Amino acid sequence: MSKFKKKKMADPGISTASLPDIVFMLLFFFMVTTVLREQEILVEQKIPSATQLQKLQKKTLISYIFIGKPKNTALYGTEPRVQANDALLQTPEIVQWVNQERDMLPESDRGGITISMKVDRDVKMGPISDVQNELREADARRILYASIGKVQK
Repeated sequence: MSKFKKKKMADPGISTASLPDIVFMLLFFFMVTTVLREQEILVEQKIPSATQLQKLQKKTLISYIFIGKPKNTALYGTEPRVQANDALLQTPEIVQWVNQERDMLPESDRGGITISMKVDRDVKMGPISDVQNELREADARRILYASIGKVQK
């Protein structure tokens, strides 16, 4: 009988020494590449689908107007409202909003401002027509009607 017994050696496990480096590298990558939402939508949006699509070249010249029933109906009612830049606007305020958006652009691009209208599919044509008339008064002639499209190959 021997006094000392041999212990069985366990297989060495996978080294996790570089695991924190990999985790922080992935975390840094996603922090740098993530695009945050620019504005909070205060109106309901069920966008109609489209049959033809056209891609825009300069997305920096686009300003967005959302039209739909307010999400907070207790505060704003159930009638369709116009939203621009995280604020609900009355129809006469659209001209002032367009001028503010135009002033934020460089001098050379002010004539190329495009207003993108994202309208809920359940909104009647009356509020849309009122917004269109205000955009005409503000000399915003380039209007984009946004929709959900199916790309055909």
